[in-house]
Amino acid sequence: MPYFRLFSAQLAIGAAAIFARYALTGAGPLAVSALRLILAALPLAVLALLARPRVRLSRKREVAFALAGLALALHFAAWIGSLLYTSVAISTLLVTTTPLFTESYDALVERRIPGREYLVAVALAFAGVALIASQHATPAPVPGQALLGNALALGGAIAIAAYLLIVRSAGARPLSGPPLPTRQIVARTYGWAALVLTVLALFTHQTPPPLGDAASWFGILAMALVSQLLGHTALNAALRTFTPSVVSLTTLLEPLIAALLAAALFREGLSLATIVGGALVLAAVALTLRSTNLPPLAGQPPVANPG
Repeated sequence: MPYFRLFSAQLAIGAAAIFARYALTGAGPLAVSALRLILAALPLAVLALLARPRVRLSRKREVAFALAGLALALHFAAWIGSLLYTSVAISTLLVTTTPLFTESYDALVERRIPGREYLVAVALAFAGVALIASQHATPAPVPGQALLGNALALGGAIAIAAYLLIVRSAGARPLSGPPLPTRQIVARTYGWAALVLTVLALFTHQTPPPLGDAASWFGILAMALVSQLLGHTALNAALRTFTPSVVSLTTLLEPLIAALLAAALFREGLSLATIVGGALVLAAVALTLRSTNLPPLAGQPPVANPG
């Protein structure tokens, strides 16, 4: 079940690139991101309000979830903004450097030195993503602004790393206090992210697509219900079982999933480099999960994975 949750999350999130093609035909990136979070947060907020017993948290944990929501909003804003200044290939490569930041945090703050297998997996994964990205390179939209675009994409990677680390320590497996149900975590973080993105969209005068624009609204609804509500929520739930470093490394599957879906839906060819790159990413994820120790069930001793 933990592995199914983790991989289904990546499949749903990987499909976001396909849905975005439709969504961005009728609205700007910040408006699309804000609507995506609003539509995903609304049903979760209702469920959280109706939940019994009501969950009461300390101010410290509530502030942590607000910061996590801010980090999630900055991730979407920075990554989508990077696409205006740099190529899709470079943006994709830089925004998937999240494992470097989660693992650096573990090493510098938590004093947990990464194992050899994890370092090998990271090297394989980045080599694979680089091969995939090189086959989908497009010219930068604004010549001469690549440095700004690259910085925004890197900022998006740092922001989602911060989100995973905050949610892990404040909600999924907190250092103090009981774990919070996933629906309660995402109701809070999605709500704060939606608020921040709405303010940014209003500030930049980005409006929703016309009601008659069926293609754009399909893309937005699919991103909200599939990629966000199912995908990102399952990713949050995976933090109960896996470390942020493992979860962030599996996000490197997303470019591969997007390429496979584009080939199936839009008949975009799969080059040999894309296939080899995909194989490297899959090998990296398999190596990481093979060396991961799942937490024990209640009343049972921990069980190490083979190898």
